[in-house]
Amino acid sequence: MSVNLEQWISDHKIDEVECIVPDINGVQRGKVLPAKKFLASVKDKSLRIPGSVFICTIDGHYPEDIDDIWDKDPDKILIADPDTICVAPGFKSPTAFVIADVLNRDGSEVDIAPRTILKKVLALYAEKGWRPVIAPEVEFYLVSQNVDPDFPLTPPTGQSGRSESASQPYGLEAMNEYEDIIDHIYDDCELMGLDIDTMIHEMGAAQLEVNFEHGDPLRLADEVFLFKRAVRSVAKQHGVYATFMANPMAGQPGSAMHIHQSVVDAATGKNLFSTANGRDSAMFRSYIAGLVRYMPQIAPLWAPNVNSFRRMRPDSAAPINVQWGEDNRSCGFRVPISEKANRRVENRLPGADSNPYLAIAASLICGYIGVVDRMVPAKSITGSAYNRARTLPRTLEAALDRFSSCKKVRNLLGDDFFEIFFAVKDYELFNYQSVVSSWEREHLLMRV
Repeated sequence: MSVNLEQWISDHKIDEVECIVPDINGVQRGKVLPAKKFLASVKDKSLRIPGSVFICTIDGHYPEDIDDIWDKDPDKILIADPDTICVAPGFKSPTAFVIADVLNRDGSEVDIAPRTILKKVLALYAEKGWRPVIAPEVEFYLVSQNVDPDFPLTPPTGQSGRSESASQPYGLEAMNEYEDIIDHIYDDCELMGLDIDTMIHEMGAAQLEVNFEHGDPLRLADEVFLFKRAVRSVAKQHGVYATFMANPMAGQPGSAMHIHQSVVDAATGKNLFSTANGRDSAMFRSYIAGLVRYMPQIAPLWAPNVNSFRRMRPDSAAPINVQWGEDNRSCGFRVPISEKANRRVENRLPGADSNPYLAIAASLICGYIGVVDRMVPAKSITGSAYNRARTLPRTLEAALDRFSSCKKVRNLLGDDFFEIFFAVKDYELFNYQSVVSSWEREHLLMRV
């Protein structure tokens, strides 16, 4: 049963509400309004936002070549999802967050909205009587505050008064260096109702990872979306930054958003990836085959930025190809050792910088195609996947070339979404390529 917004706001003595829309990059956009006006807008569906919110680039521009798709920037209707409302920590005035879906005037959902894209994929599963279950793992870095983007990022000072200078994977004392920040993150997540599980110290200097409990893909996409906001806010309150960039510091491993996923029977809850005797089902194998075949073709959905591809390097704890294997972390797709009820595949491709709605949708749609088409995967591997050929694109430019021609996924997610997503990313790439880097000034200025 959905939350009663009026009762919830009264019970929590909320003064203001942030009505949030995830844009194409996963940036939080929307409107802030007094609680009473928010409730009034819910009743009469009067809260509006320009449709152009979905074509905004990461640097705040709009592509110039999509007028035929998005004519005259019409207003769209914001419809708050009651089940997403939560207390917004860190505000002086009692504030709530709520995530909104966006509708056209005829009541249909805007079909290029990232949340709608994920719901469209989940509907395909529902039509088959299936229900996907996921569990994200999200990595991020704490870094010293950096007000000048020309200067490299550096690890922050910990409680010892020193900064990390070496890899400390799973280091407990290393985590204790940031105990105040970590405790604050847990407190705020509990206040928000985010169902996070364990936190570990990852391989990078001041790099942390949070695991989310498994569950419904849409709910978990919402939680990852709000979690990023919470972590960045907590970090700033402690005088540091938190970043979900895929590779924020040279010489350090990148940050991923690994997605564990399985499919269960919607009626019985039985894991369809296992046979009665605990072996891989044919459906499981086909699901993996779909991931292997199509994930490289739609890389911009899970590696959306120029920085995303700095993460995918040999022996960097990030995949460079789409090999798969049992309990093999060098592979793009790892099958954890588990009992039959927990049979799943871990998609290790997506970066922490990806829009969670689109990265999850991308993974699920590739698996779906594999199952529906009864695809058969190549043989799994047991050695290091880094010894195999690279099959993932090296740059955003190369990734966009593949993306634009992936008709199988495009037909399911929609032409308008593909065209607008491509236009946004192509425009960002053009702007990035217009910048002269410090490497060019250092090595070319006086030598060529």
